[in-house]
Amino acid sequence: MVIRILCSLLLFIIASPAFALSQVQATVDRNPVVAGEYFVLDIVADDDLNAGALDTSILLDDFIVGRTSVGRSTKMVNFDTTRETRWQVLLSPKSMGMVTIPSFNIKGVSSNPINLKVIQQGAKADERQNVFIKVQTNASEAYVGQLITYKVKLYLAVELQRGVLSAPAVEGAQIKQIGEDKDSSEILDGRRFRVIERTYGIIADLPGELVINGASFSGDVLIESQRRGGMFGFNESRPMQTEAEREVIQVNSIPPSYQGKWLVSDIVMLKETWPEDISEFEVGSPITRTVSLIASNTDDTSLPDIEIPLAEGLKAYPEKPVRQTFVRDNQVVSQYSLTTAIVPTKPGTYTLPEIRVPWWNPYIKKQQFATLPERTIRVIGSSAATTDIPAADSFSPVNNQQYWPIIAGGFALLWLVTLVLWRRAVSASYSYNPQHDIHSKDNAPRKTATTGLNAIIHACDRNDSSAAISAVQAYFSERIGQPMTLSQISNLSAPLASAIHKLQADKYSRQPQAMDKKSLMDAILAYKEQPQSHKKSLIADLNP
Repeated sequence: MVIRILCSLLLFIIASPAFALSQVQATVDRNPVVAGEYFVLDIVADDDLNAGALDTSILLDDFIVGRTSVGRSTKMVNFDTTRETRWQVLLSPKSMGMVTIPSFNIKGVSSNPINLKVIQQGAKADERQNVFIKVQTNASEAYVGQLITYKVKLYLAVELQRGVLSAPAVEGAQIKQIGEDKDSSEILDGRRFRVIERTYGIIADLPGELVINGASFSGDVLIESQRRGGMFGFNESRPMQTEAEREVIQVNSIPPSYQGKWLVSDIVMLKETWPEDISEFEVGSPITRTVSLIASNTDDTSLPDIEIPLAEGLKAYPEKPVRQTFVRDNQVVSQYSLTTAIVPTKPGTYTLPEIRVPWWNPYIKKQQFATLPERTIRVIGSSAATTDIPAADSFSPVNNQQYWPIIAGGFALLWLVTLVLWRRAVSASYSYNPQHDIHSKDNAPRKTATTGLNAIIHACDRNDSSAAISAVQAYFSERIGQPMTLSQISNLSAPLASAIHKLQADKYSRQPQAMDKKSLMDAILAYKEQPQSHKKSLIADLNP
């Protein structure tokens, strides 16, 4: 038991933070105030202090000091403890005009002084001090197509019941909200305000003067009111409306010296995502490349499309570009991203050309370029890809010795069956007969050929171009007797080359399309029945 108590005390000593006074903050509940009426002065220190730590005698020259209340609080969040001491002092000004509440010094830490406006009794306080709007633009001069950021801050010194913050009215320009609203607080003239901040983007379409009629607020707020004949106040709802001042911005036209598609921005850059860990690429293997155009203080609709020319021997399958606008570090940033699958069709060394995007710098009033340097890639193929494709009858019959008894026994009959099955296969929408495999030129096993063609047909029915490409490679690899790439299969015949190209285009297309099963199967079956000279050569070799 004693050990447990000692451990608890040790843990408490270790976990207890060292508190020290670091901030003293003073605010008033209203400004201006009416002479002869009391208002509340709040003084908050971020430490646990004695009530006598605050000396209010410095207020006696200009104010009648009423009741002073003291409160303390301690909060602990995730073992982070904060302490606070708050004094609330009732004050009544002795004179009208501008009066200063001096700063308070507690243990060497001072608060901020407050300039207080005192008006005579019966005068109506300026309600714009309770609710008002401030606006800020990033430029007093702009260009056609340039993004003008228009920041609106709505200040509320009273509790908001309901309200609408309306966008500024602009003619001859596009306007839209950028990002989400921000909710924070600020202290002005000793009063704490709730601040709602919103950012708009304005793009002028024509040169000349751009008149921005200020943003406005309309709603209901709660105002503290004094009951007649009573000493306690209550809150009542009052309608409130305020509007920001009008802004005028001079919009310049596009400079005649500018060359290229117009883009005006604070800064523009190009970035590239590339498989850096690969130095050589294989024929038929897609290379994923993403090019991003990033611009500051520009709308994403103003960013131009990027065109990437490719050399012969490279096929490009771009995806749909992605455009987005976001706010980062109080700056509007837009991005255009283009992802492309580049498929090499033959080996060699290729150079991807430099990408240049022109843009106009409004600060130095000069055209500049965002560039992405050229890139050289090396494409290799398998050793078989660089040699001539041998004829089907040039393969050694050793792999097919197990079928020679079957072929010799029914040679004459099977030739007739082959012709009949060929006609039936074409007219029956690729309804495949297993017997046909026995007499194909590559003499592939019956079960494998049937399975290979069925796999191609099923992939086409599912509109799965990736599965169809794999099935075609597997079928011809089994048929030829060695691994076959798409480039090798394309070299077998012109219809096959066209069909393979269409398959790759379907695979990397931005929008899925129905596969052309008929053209693909026609190309495969046409190659199977290709040359009669090869058959004669085979018979001549067997019968010298």
